[in-house]
Formats: sequence, C-alpha cells, structure tokens
Amino acid sequence: MSRLLWLVCLYLLFVIGGWSSEVKSEDDFMLLAGPLTDKQIRASSGEEKVVFDCSHPIPAVSKQYFEYLKTRGVTHFKVPLSWTKLLPNGLASKPQQAVVRCYQTLLKQLLEEDLQPVVILHGSSVPDSLRSRYGGWESQKLLQMFQHYAEFALKEFGPLAHSWVTVSDLEEVFFEGQSADDHSLLQNFIQLNKKIHQFYHQNFPDKKNRVSFGLKARNVDQISHLGALTAVDFLSVNLEYNCASSETFGQQLRNLQISSGNLPILLYKLTVHDCILSEHQLLGDFLQVLSSNSVDFVGLDTNEVLNKLDIQDVPVSRSSLGTFGNNTRDDKGLLPTKAFPPDFQWATSSESFKVEGGWLEGGKGETIWDRFGHEGQAYENQTADLACDSYNKVDIDVFLLRGLGVNTYQFSISWARVFPSGYRASESNEGVLYYNNLINALVESGIRPVATLYHWDLPQAMQDKGGWTTDSIVEAFKDYADFCFSRFGDRVKDWNTFSSPWVVSHAGYGTGEHAPGVKDYVNASYQVTHNILKSHAEAWHVYNDKYRGTQGGKVGNALNSDWARPGDPTKPEDVAAAERYLEFMLGWFAHPIFIDGDYSQVLKTQIEKKRSECAGSVPAVLPTFTAEEKARIKGTSDFFGLNHYTSRLVNSSVGGCVPGPQGVGDFQAYVDPSWPTTASDWIVSLPSGLRSLLTYIKNQYLTSHNVPIYITGNGMPTEYSGDPLNDTSRIEYLSGYINEALKAITEDGVDVQRFTVQSLMDGFEGKQGYSERFGLLHVNFEDSYRPRSPKQSAYFYAQIIEQNGFVAREQPNFEGLKIPQAYRSTPLPPSEVPSTSKIVWEKFTPQKKIDRQMYHYGTFPENFYWGVSSSAYQIEGGWNVDGKGPSVWDTFTQKPGSGIPDNANGNKACDSYDRLDEDLYMLRAMNVKSYRLSLSWSRIFPNGRRASVNQKGVDYYNRLIDGLLALKITPMVTIYHWDLPQALQDEGGWENEEMINIFNDYCDFCFTTFGDRVKFWMTMNDPQGIAWLGYGSGKIPPNIVKPGTAPYQVAHNLIKAHATAYHTYDEKHRSSQKGVVSIALNAEWVEPKDINVPREIAAADRAMQFQLGWFAHPIFKNGDYPEAMKAQVLVKSELQGLSESRLPFFTEEEKNFIKGTADMFCVNHYTTRIVTHITGPITPDSYENDWDFTKEEVKDSKPTDIKNQRAVSWGLRRVLNWIKEEYGNPEIYITENGVATKSKTAWNDYDRVYFYKTYINEAFKANELDGVRVKGYTAASLMDSFEWLNGNTVGFGLYHVDFTNENRPRTPKFSAHFYFQVMKNNGFTMPDDEKMLFGEFPQPFLWSTATASYQIEGGWRADGKGLSIWDKFAHTPLRVFDDDNGDIACDSYNKIDEDITILKQLRVNHYRFSISWARILPDGTTNYINEAGFSYYDRLVNALLNANIKPHITLYHWDLPQALQNAGGWENDTIVERFRDYADIIFSRLGDRVKLWITINEPYNIAMVGHGYGVAAPGISFRPGTLPYIVGHNLIKAHAEVWHLYNDKYRATQNGKISITINSDWSEPRNPYKQEDIDAARRVIQFYIGWFAHPIFNGDYSEMMKTIIRERSLAAGLAKSRLPEFTPEEIKRIKGTHDYFGFNHYTTVMAFPVEYGNLQHYDADRGAGTLSDHSWLDSGSGWLKVTPFGMRRILNFIKEEYGNPTIIITENGVSEKGEVDLKDSHRSYFYDKYINQVLKAYLLDKVDIRGYTAWSLMDNLEWATGFSERFGLFYVNRSDPNLPRVAKESVSSYATIINCNGFPDPALGPHDCLKPGQEATSAPLNDSSVNFLGMKLSADEAETGLNATFALLIILSIGAICLTIGFFLTKRSLKKKNVDNIELERKF
Repeated sequence: MSRLLWLVCLYLLFVIGGWSSEVKSEDDFMLLAGPLTDKQIRASSGEEKVVFDCSHPIPAVSKQYFEYLKTRGVTHFKVPLSWTKLLPNGLASKPQQAVVRCYQTLLKQLLEEDLQPVVILHGSSVPDSLRSRYGGWESQKLLQMFQHYAEFALKEFGPLAHSWVTVSDLEEVFFEGQSADDHSLLQNFIQLNKKIHQFYHQNFPDKKNRVSFGLKARNVDQISHLGALTAVDFLSVNLEYNCASSETFGQQLRNLQISSGNLPILLYKLTVHDCILSEHQLLGDFLQVLSSNSVDFVGLDTNEVLNKLDIQDVPVSRSSLGTFGNNTRDDKGLLPTKAFPPDFQWATSSESFKVEGGWLEGGKGETIWDRFGHEGQAYENQTADLACDSYNKVDIDVFLLRGLGVNTYQFSISWARVFPSGYRASESNEGVLYYNNLINALVESGIRPVATLYHWDLPQAMQDKGGWTTDSIVEAFKDYADFCFSRFGDRVKDWNTFSSPWVVSHAGYGTGEHAPGVKDYVNASYQVTHNILKSHAEAWHVYNDKYRGTQGGKVGNALNSDWARPGDPTKPEDVAAAERYLEFMLGWFAHPIFIDGDYSQVLKTQIEKKRSECAGSVPAVLPTFTAEEKARIKGTSDFFGLNHYTSRLVNSSVGGCVPGPQGVGDFQAYVDPSWPTTASDWIVSLPSGLRSLLTYIKNQYLTSHNVPIYITGNGMPTEYSGDPLNDTSRIEYLSGYINEALKAITEDGVDVQRFTVQSLMDGFEGKQGYSERFGLLHVNFEDSYRPRSPKQSAYFYAQIIEQNGFVAREQPNFEGLKIPQAYRSTPLPPSEVPSTSKIVWEKFTPQKKIDRQMYHYGTFPENFYWGVSSSAYQIEGGWNVDGKGPSVWDTFTQKPGSGIPDNANGNKACDSYDRLDEDLYMLRAMNVKSYRLSLSWSRIFPNGRRASVNQKGVDYYNRLIDGLLALKITPMVTIYHWDLPQALQDEGGWENEEMINIFNDYCDFCFTTFGDRVKFWMTMNDPQGIAWLGYGSGKIPPNIVKPGTAPYQVAHNLIKAHATAYHTYDEKHRSSQKGVVSIALNAEWVEPKDINVPREIAAADRAMQFQLGWFAHPIFKNGDYPEAMKAQVLVKSELQGLSESRLPFFTEEEKNFIKGTADMFCVNHYTTRIVTHITGPITPDSYENDWDFTKEEVKDSKPTDIKNQRAVSWGLRRVLNWIKEEYGNPEIYITENGVATKSKTAWNDYDRVYFYKTYINEAFKANELDGVRVKGYTAASLMDSFEWLNGNTVGFGLYHVDFTNENRPRTPKFSAHFYFQVMKNNGFTMPDDEKMLFGEFPQPFLWSTATASYQIEGGWRADGKGLSIWDKFAHTPLRVFDDDNGDIACDSYNKIDEDITILKQLRVNHYRFSISWARILPDGTTNYINEAGFSYYDRLVNALLNANIKPHITLYHWDLPQALQNAGGWENDTIVERFRDYADIIFSRLGDRVKLWITINEPYNIAMVGHGYGVAAPGISFRPGTLPYIVGHNLIKAHAEVWHLYNDKYRATQNGKISITINSDWSEPRNPYKQEDIDAARRVIQFYIGWFAHPIFNGDYSEMMKTIIRERSLAAGLAKSRLPEFTPEEIKRIKGTHDYFGFNHYTTVMAFPVEYGNLQHYDADRGAGTLSDHSWLDSGSGWLKVTPFGMRRILNFIKEEYGNPTIIITENGVSEKGEVDLKDSHRSYFYDKYINQVLKAYLLDKVDIRGYTAWSLMDNLEWATGFSERFGLFYVNRSDPNLPRVAKESVSSYATIINCNGFPDPALGPHDCLKPGQEATSAPLNDSSVNFLGMKLSADEAETGLNATFALLIILSIGAICLTIGFFLTKRSLKKKNVDNIELERKF
C-alpha cells in the first residue's frame, strides 16, 4: 500500500509542482536521487556507502539502478565531481583523462535513462598539492585555482547537464565544518560564486541552465544579507524534517522563500527524523505545502523516502516476446532480488587457434588459419603462431580461471594438433597430452570442461582436398570425434561438435572473409552447411551409441545467431523479413537438428523462389537430404547451444539475384544508430535482443524437443587503444545481457542453464588479428611471455558469479581452519652463555655441501597452513580518506627528502582500500589457506585512541575478513605493523609507557570487533625493527636517533604491551572466540666465522640473543632478557661509567606476566649472515656497539635486489632448529619469507621461483628430518607493494602491480604459479624423473672409464714426443689456473701397471683413453714416426687386454701437434688429409687389437672453446663469428674421411667400430610456460649437439642453424652465410659416418632468448643465454650442476632426432674442488642417479644404449682449471712425487653398479652382486708399496731391505727430504687467475 501511495504522491507532486510560478511543466520538477556509490548499488544494511568518484569503473549495475529509479518516478540524479581525481595536480591543463571520460560516460548513462544530472562541482577534498601549497580557502590563490577547476569542469561537462551546484554544502565544504561566520571567507566565496555564475551563463546561455550552491537552512538568512544569493538561479538547501514537529514544516519553507528573495527552492538534501513510514506524514506535508501555492518549489531529495520503501518487490513490466510485432521497445527493468538457479553454470571460453599458439609444437599440422595468417590476410600481417601461448600455459590459464570463479570452461580442440593431417593415422601424442593436461587441470580445480570439437581451424591438408565441401569429410570428422570421445570423455561431459558453424559457411566459404577464403555463396556455402550438419549428426550418434552409457555426457552444438527485430513491427512484410533473417542464420542449422531433420520450409521456399526468378544466374543451390539422412539428423542434440552477440533491424527488400543471405532472403539488415557500438562493425549492444531470441528459440525449436539452452558465447570487443584494462563498455554490455538472460529464466520460463562470456582472454581474432579484444583478461602481445592481467570486466564478472546474479547472497559460514590452542605447561629456564642451542651449529655447520644442498621430497602435514601476506601501509592507500588519521609513515613519506627513491609513498600504494574485490580475486586464484594482513591503527582509531573510532575503517576490515571467509581463507591478522598513529607519536610514541595501555585498548577493540571471525592474531610485527630502526638508528619512522637507550626502552614497552594484549585476549575473549595470539619476530640466521673457535661460537650465540632472543626469550622462556644480552649491556654500561645497565629490567611480577604470552612461534626470515667476534667501541653508547660482533654476507650465496640481503636458503632450516632447541620445540608458523626483485623484472621473476623452491624445501627438511613443528608457511608477499625505504623500486609480490597505472593492475608472476603448485602438492612430490628404477642393462654392456693423453700422461718431452698446442698453451702465462701444466700430469706415461691395477679394482670391462698425436708424429705428419711413442701405446693396449679390459681409443682429444697449428691447424683444410694419415698409421699398428675407435672428442669444444672463446688451446678468440664454423667444418670432414678410411681399408680384417664423440648439455627453457624460452632451449641444443651430429647422422647442418646464420650474416651486410656449405658430394660422404653415437654429457642448463643485434658471433647466432636452477646440486666446477634428469632427456632427443642410433656414453662424471675428501659421497650420488637415468632411457624409452663411461679414472690436469678441479674416481696424491692413486669411496659405488650390471630390486632381497667394495681411506695415503732401487716391493719385502741397508736408507731419506724442501722453496707462487667458463663449457 505504501508503494501505491508513493506513486500517487509522485503524480501529485508532478502536477502540483507544475502549478508553481517558476516550474513550467511537470518535466521541469526535480525528484532527486543519488549520488552513485562505488560499492553495490544496494549495499548491505549497516554498510555506509562511499560516493563514487571515478577512481574505478562505473559500478556494474549502475544502468539497472538508474532504470529502477526511473520506475520510482525519479527525474534527476546528483553527480558530485571529484576535484582531486579530475585534477590531481590541481592544474586544469593536466586532467586525468580517464576520470574525465568516466564522468562523461556516467552523465550520458543518466541521459540515456531519461534522468537529468545535477552536477556538484565540489563536495569533498581539495587536491593535496594545492592544499599543501596554498593552505585553506582564505588563500586567494586557492580560490583562483578553484575557479580554473570550475571553468574546466563546466567546459567538459556543461553540454551534458542543465543544473549545477558549485559546493554541496557551504558550511561543511568551504568552512570545513565550522560556523559560517567568517565574513572575509564569505566574501571570498561570494565573489568566486559570482564569477562561476557569470562564466556559466555566458558560455551556456540556454534558459534551462541554472546554477546554485548548497547550504543549510539555518545559513540562508545570514548568506542572503551579504548578497550571496544574487548569483544563484535557485536555492539549494539541506534541510532536516522531523515528524514530531511537522506542523512547522510549511512555515519553515516559506521563511526560506522570503529570506532568499523568493528564489525557487530545491531541497537538495532532506534528512528525515522520527518518522513512521506507515503514517505517510512526510508525503502529506509535501503535498500540503505544494498545494498551498505559497512556496516556489523546483524539486526535492527522494533518497530518504526511497530508502524506507522495500524495493525488493518492485514490479517490472515486460513486453510480450512471443511474436515479432510486439518487440518494438526494450524492457530494461532490473530484477534486483532475483538470482540465477542454484546450479547455474557460469563459464568463459576460448578457441584453439585464437589462444594456443605453438603452431608447430608437438608435430601439429598446419590449419587453414595458419595459412591465412602466413599469407598476410590478417590485420597488419599478424599471425596466430604464438597467440596467447596457451599451449605452454595450461597451469597459468587454469590459475586465472580459478581467480575468475567460473565453474565451467569452454575450449576447443585443434583438429590439426590431434590429427596433423586430419586423419587418425597421423595422431600426435604431444597434442593429445596437451588436452589431457588441460582437462586434468580443470577437473582438479573444480572447473567443468566443455570441449568444442571444431571451431573453424580445419587442418590445411584436408582443405587442400576440398575441406567442408567434400562428402568424405563427414567420415573423417566422425572418426576424429570418436577419438576425442574415447580419449577425453571420461572427464569431459559436455561436448559441442561445432561452434558457430554459420560463420564457417558464410564467411569461410561464402564471402571468403575468413579462412579458407573461399568465395562461393552459390554452391560451396550451402554444401558446407550440408556436410557440417551430417558430420554433427554422425558425431552425436557415435557418442550416443558407444559412449553415453559409460560416460554419461551430453553432445550438442553451439549455433550463433543475431536477434532480428522488424524495422517496422506494424508492417507484416518487415515481420516476415525478420523471420527470414533468422531462418537464414539460426534456422539453417537449428531446424534440421531440432525440428524435422531438414531445412525449414521458409528457407527452401525462398531459395526455390530465387531459382525460378534467376534461371540464368541462380544465386543459391540448396542440397537435399535423403529420408535416411533426415532421420539421422533429427534430434541430434542434448542441449541448444547459443552464441549471441548482437541484434539487427530488418526490413523487407527485393534481393534480386545476388548471392548471399540478404539477396536470396529478400531482406535488408541494419542497426539503430542509437544502439551502443563496439570495436567491431558487426557487434552493437542491444541486450533485450538476447531475451527475445531465447524466447523465440524456446517457442520455435524446443516445444517438442525439450532440452536446456546453454548460452555458449556472449561478449564484445574493445579496441586495443587507450586504457585496455578499464573496459567499462564491456561491463555495461555484460551487465545488460546477463540481466536479460536472468529475466528470460525468471519471467519467461526459458530453461537457460549456462552463460558463457566470450572470452577468457584477448586472442587472435581471425581477420582482425589482435586489433579487437574480447577478453576478460588483457594479454600483452608486445611481451613474449604474453602476461595476462584481469580487466575491470573480469572483476565484475567474478562478482556476478560469486553472487549468482546481481544481489549479494549469504555465504556459507566458514570460521577458518582449526588452529590448536597450545599452552606452555612449565616455563623454560634462562639460556646459558653460550646457549645449549649451539648444537645447531655443531650439527649443521660441518655438513658437506651435497648434504646441505640435497633436495628433499615429500609433503607437509595434511593441515599445513599455506598463505601469503601483506601489510596495511604497504598496500591499502587511501591514506587520508574516509576519516583515516595519519600514521608515522604517512608523515615521513609526505616530507621532501625522505630518501625514498622517486619520493614514493603509500598514499595510493596498491589501492587495496578501494580494490578489495581485486585482492580477493588474486587470493581465490592462489587458493591459499590463509592470508596474513595487518590492520591500520590510524584507519580504525585516527588519533590512536578508542574515542576516535572510525566506522568506515572498521567497515573496510569487516568486508575484507568476510570476503576471506567466503573464500574459505583463514585471516591471520597482525594488529600493528609499524604504522603507528602520528598522534600517538606526538605524545612520545613507544618511548611513552602509557602506550602499553593505549595499545591494549586498541587490541581489545580489535578482538571485540573482529574476533568472532579472526582466530589467528599477531599483536605486532618485527618489534626489533621498530625498536632499533625506528628509535635507535632512526632509519624508519618515527626516525628517532637515540641508539644507546631508546631501543631498549621501546623494546621494554613493546614486550609489556604485547603481554598485556595477550592477557586481555586470554581473559576476555579466548573462551568465546577460541583463537590464538602471538607476536611475529624477525630472525636472521647467523653462522660463526669459525666453528672451531669458542669465542666465534659465543659471538654467533650473542647475535641470536641480541636479535631474536631480545623478544623471544622473555616471551617464550622466563619473562626476562637473555643472560648473554644482560651481561653484555651491563659490561658496556659500566665501561661507559654508568651506574646501571642501559637495558631496563623487569620486576618479578612483570616476568611472570610476560612469560608464556604466545600460543605459537611466529617467525619472519629472509637471510643469513656470517658473524665474527670483535671488541666493539665503548662510545658512543649504541645497541650495535653493545654486540661485540660484526656481520657480513655469505659471499657464495646469490645476491638479491635488497642491498646486503642474500638468498641463503639453508639458514632457514637452521634458524628453525634453533627455535626448536632454544624455546622448547614450539609450534612454528613462518609468517614472512620472500625475496625482492627489481620492479622492472615484472612477471618473469625466476629468482623468486628459485628462492621459494629452496627456502620452502629447507622448511620441509626442518619439519620432516629434524622434528621441528613447522605448522605453516607464508610467502611474502601477495603482490608488489610499497617496500618501505625502497619505495616502488623493488617488489616482493607473487603478483606484479603496475604503479604507473592508476588502476594498479595485478598480473600473476611466474612465481605465483610455482607457489600454487607447491601448495597444491602440499610440498614437493618426487618427480618421476627422480624415482629409482630397478633393473639391468643388456648383456654384454660396455662399462668403462676414461682419460685423455694430455691430462694424464706427462712425459711431455720424453722419448721424442713433439710439442702439442696444449704444451704451448699451458706454458703461456695466465692461461692455466695456478700455472699448472701437463708436463708430468699423472705420469701415466711411466705408470702403465699402476693404471691397470686401479682399472681392475674398478671392475670395468673397457678403458677409454686417447693417443697423443704429437707423441706418435712429433710434427703431425708421417715424415717421422716416433716408435718410442708407439711403444707406450702398444704396451698399454697389451696390458689392458691381459687384464681382460678392452681398449677404446680416441684418436684426437684436443692435443694437436703444435707444428700443424703453426700451419693453420684446424682452420687449414689440409688438416683433413693430415688427420687421415695419422689415423691410418694408428689403425695399421693397433687395429688388430683395438675394436672401438673414436675419431675426435668433443668437436664443439675444439671449434668453439679453442677457436671462439679462446679459453682452451690454441686460445684463439678474435674471430668468434667465423673461425669456429670453419674449424667445425674441417673437423666434420676429417672425421668422415677417417671413418671411410677405416670402413674401406680396415673393417673387413679388423672388424672394429668407429665413430665420433659429440658432447652436449641438455637444455630446458628457463620458463617452461614461455614459448620464447622453449625456442631458445631448442636453439641451444641444435647449436651444440646438432652442429656436429646433424651432418653426420642426418646429412648437412640443421635447417635451423643454416637459416639463422645465413639470415644474420646477410642482415649484417655480408655477401653470404658465415657457416660454410657442404657440397652435395660432401653431404653424401659425411652422412652415415658412424657405427654408434659416442656421447659425452655432464649437465643441464636453462635457456632464455638474448638479442645481440648484428653482432657476428656464435653466441649471437644461437641467440640464447643459459643459467642454472639454484636448487641443483653444485660440483667443483661452476658450469657443472648435478642434473640427472637431463641425461635421460637428451638420450631420448638423440633417439628421436637421429633415428635411434646405438649410443655409447663416452664421458659422464662430476668434479670436486678444495680440500681432499676421499669419502666423495657426491660422486657416488652422481653416478647412482645418472646411470639410473640411463637405465630408464634403455628400459622405459627403448633407447639403444650399449655402454657407459665414467669420467674420469683419476684426478688429472683439468685443462684450463689445472689441478684445482678433480673428476677422478681415484685420488692422485700430488704431494707425493710418486703420484700414488688412492681409491675414493665412489670406486666401490661404481664398481658395485658394474658388478650388478645395473640396479637390483631391493624388494627381491639381497643380490649376490652387492658385495662390499674397496673402502676409501679418510685421508690421502701414500702407495703402500715401496720403490727400492728401482724395484717395487711389498711392505714386508721393504722391511727386510731396510734392515739390510739401514745406513744407506738414512742417507737416501735425508736426500729425499732435502730435495722436497728445495722443490717447495723454488716453486713459484703466482696469483691465481680466473678462467671464464662463459656458462657453456664443460671442464673450462
């Protein structure tokens, strides 16, 4: 009844208002509502609304809200402008254009809904820049700036509004809440207002235009006396109405009229008190005053009345949608209380060719769109080659889908990715794997996959055969569908056979605008439709017959259709034309499927009509279905899929004989120019068309075949210009269309079960390329990573999904994860000095590097807390809005000279105060269990005290906490995170003991207000930082510099404040709220400089106590400071002459009060430092000087982008163990841990991934291995934020925030996806690559070890040997580390027997060694053969054979005779013949006994390292772009000639095998989600192994190498490629010159693209840089990381790339460096893991592996690194002139593997092969044999000799000692030099 009365009263108000003298008509009377708020239009009760200021997009439902207001009779709407937002700098010349556009859009929206704007120029704050510069309104400068602003606003918005108010309330705004009695200020305002009034009417002279200013009723009389009202056109009054004294209301209005000089009155703001709505008193009084005709009324504020009315049941009229004729108007009414059905499917979509990229990945076939793009037919020659790179971004896309909150995702399958040729015979396993991964990821995330079999991207191979015009395609599609159902149907339950098939027929084969570009609308277009319908039907029947029973899914198709509205609905011909439009579009496909299996009669009749009229040029040929085909097509859909985007007006026309729908259909389609446009000429926005179309479909197609309707596509494009993230037009579009779908469901009874927004992300839009953007996510196509950022429409759609419509729904109750309440039963004793926790150093510091680095796999406890963090000042912004008071950080950052880079501050920060939904979106995507946030003290209590409580601040945190709980995220709340209210600091801050009670009162308020939902509290964060940095060093606010006293006093108060708050919770709140309370302490770990020095241990312990113990000891132990700290400060104080310690003391009562005031241990950890004892200065008194230790960085750890903060992951494990030992094994929550990267790093934050990978693993080790009770881990932080003193130069975020963009867009980084995977797995599940495989290698298997001549032989000038290039290189200063050389090396030239002995001990059956060319042919030619050299190798071969060990000889292992190098070496092609001659001699002399040969070892290193980088002999580096290729060319030809020599001359008689050994790392992409990195990894492999393997195994260099080098050469102006070319004859001669694939492998690298410009260099040609994962185990060589998985992968690469050749691994090993340790566990680990990967390649992957060779037999000269890096299984004791070989522990390990021929399964019991092997000694030992007078004697024999010749032995011993001393005295000591490895080399 009240609503009816309201409507009646409105009518009377209009009518009676029109009687006034000034109001000319009902249309001039103002019924005023507004302003708009930037929260939901109808906020929940009790929630104060915030006036919309265009800092965000216009609220999504604004349009519907305006429509609702119109239904209530409202005529005008308030629009307050924000001076601050429009002109943030105060200058009219520098407006924020986005804000200007936003207000213009808002005003236009109002006008479209027939609501007149009333624009308020000023009603809030003055721009900060002006306020700080000019002060208050007494300043003439400020008045002048306001005038400029007003003139700017009037110019911009004047044409859109007739009514203006300069200030909303003179008293509140101009006098800032004070009484308006300052006459000088009043005069200032009066003059200002006159100028604005005059300017407005001069520029906008229309009589309708009027301007006023707002004031309270009580000010009218005062203002009028000063003549202020002479410059207003009406009186805008803020009035209070009280029903209790309503009789004075009329008189009050009349008095206002008189005081104003009879100005018309607008009740701009009406506040109602003490009224009962049912009395209708207010309405009656209005009518009485108006009817008396005594007051000139122009309007009134209706907000109070509207707010009292229940608008939830507002009736909304609608038009009948059943016929065309009645659809002449839009029905725009909002249904604000209606929701979609509970099980409604909210979806978004993508299409394969638009997003996947990877156009050649995994063998994918070419599609018609690939061809279309490559032929330059798309916009600006753009292609879909990379598109959004979704092929590599499954995890990323699903991550973003989770953030969006959809429960359904529609994607299409690329036919050519699954079947490259279009047929099953070409099936691609990689393509199938991609879709399996996508589907699995969706299912795991609770998202329903909807698969479209065909979305326009036909395999080009099929199009070449006619494509959709050929009948055979029906069977091919059926088979393709069958395959997809069988592979994916166990998880996919919704299938679209086709999406928008009309577009295929129309644009692909009719107009030719789309691929395949066929222009034949007469025949092809109709034939395509015919075949598509038959294909669809066959696919449906396949599913129905074969799969429905087991899979239970649905199959349909997604038909696209516009809505057609008659141009003139009163004309039957237009109505008929509109029907034909629909039949030629929707009915073309829908009628056969849903009605009778045949085309509609309308369609057939119209086409037949044209056949009759156009006998000479028939415009359309419609195929016919047989009766069987009709029966098979009819009913073949389990749902009606609808893609709908736009509408058309349709008139009847005469189409003549023109092919195409309009010509054949005799209709003409057009759009109403008033309909909102989009970036596409095709799409205009008319939401009501969707409702009409849905009703049409229901009535036309689903009366007998009743299936649900799925809206499978709806969306609009925006242009790629302006601000791509602020897509308000898309929000309006979607809001309207979703609303119409809701009305169709609720009002029309249409069974719509899904709404799909097209599309998830921007993509390749066919002919338009990337110029049109449909995405909810913005894709940056300029960045090769293709980062995705949510647009404002994504946040809007997420809100719609969350609410299941437009009205917030009650969320299920979630109280957070259950946190056990832990209480300490007994207090702990004080720590000793040093504490017993020093056992942590004793346990961990002596660890070997491998033990420290070893990755540990497993999962955390099931209830582990995974979270992310933030803090209020760093993210919230809104520093001075809604009543927030200033904090010390606000004060600090506002002052010039703060020292923060770029004068950054937290005024806006991440704008989280106004972007709560965006923060929740991120958290939903992350799927975290907890979110650590802090409360802004000054936002809740602006002056720090309860009396100043700010409800708006409280509301913000209530919304945040409720939002978290709705997402089932537990809030972990820090009450105080550094941002002390400035008002409290003005009273002394934390130096003031009164702060204890003030803080307690603040905490009590927080517990009371939020504790019903918050169960995890931290009173404060990092109190040590507050005390020292804030009050000691003064580096952070409040910047107090009192280093000797204030830190201790502040800490004292902080501890007591924490304890007081804890007891308040314990006593007042715990029993009802059942939460836990602690404090978050920062804890660096420290390592003593030398663990063996007691005072260094004491210094490290002191460091821990001064930092962590300062607060933890009182709270977690005995209520008092650590003894070490007390004693230290006392001594320093005494030395300073003080009578007592500067460290305050706690009374016994305080100690008892403090101890145990934490329910868990919350620790923040970032880095580790090395501590050294010093005697610190006595003066000045300082917390730092009290330490008596210094700190330094851990130099061998990776620096971060925070100065002096290195990533030292192992420190986390140790600090956790310290807490366990020191504080009684409490439950520990890691509440902050993260790393900074530079802001320019953006989303490619690889260092952060490595940081989390290693740090979290250390936390896991502490939990799993050490028994530390780690209960949670919080990554710092959720997003980049204001990083304190570093400003915005660095970021810790998992999300990148663009601080240069007003919208502060958030984009997930690489690390966000990594961290999500860790959380999803609850730790680190062991990859399959890491799992051991048990089994054996084939018999016989080659087990070997290897050496090289120069590295072991020595005898560099013995017996006529010639000089080699390595002899010269090593004797050249600064070439080899420590000036080492191979003159003696391991002296193997003289130690054949010793070498044979250790080979036998190793149990190998082969031994690979190389021949020194210069030892056989001293000058490199056959002019002279050195028989002494031959003798050595002859004896070695015979000795090996006698030991049953087969020789495996390398002809050339880098030591070219220097004489040949003098003639040009490998650059001179004559060397091919020289090498052949040398090989011929070797084969002839040794070939009768040697059956395995290697021509050349590692040609890559010879060519590139020796002749490119120059860090190996011959040391040439000045032609890196040409010489390596020339050398490589000759190496390949030399190898081929030697192979042919052996093959032609020796094979028949010697029956051996010969090949080349090629080395290569494996390469992984640095970012596996990035195609560019994947391509870089491929280039690394092809330029490494492929350089030499491709010509030998496949013939010629790879096309990749040839193309890249040729193109780069020509681009640099060269006439031809720098890569030499093989002649056809050479290619033929080289190809196939192998009997096996000799392969050396050590490590894996991670590749990424590097652009070198026109630099002509191998590295530039390769175009890739490499690095390693920091979690990979180190070795003694910087280039070698232990990466066993790479071995299997590169073996599989060789198999696939080179035709599965027989492979013999000819080198594989690991080095150590530094102190000798024969217990080389890292080497045993290396061989165990690498050989097991080889076994996997053999057993699981069927790689043809026949042998394995360990590098190396013994420690030797490791080329340019000298003897510093040791690869040997046997240690060579170089301190002993005899160079004895001593077995390391790894000898036994490798021998056991050899003995077992693999890895026996322990589950089968002990195997006979597992016998104990040789045990290593603990220290280097001399050979137990004794050389006596040239004879080698046993120990017993030597004893007899010694007894017989005692005197002689003494003399000899003395002589030996003297010689030794002389050797060491004369040995030169040169500075060590560094050798550049350039990341690429092994062994350099």
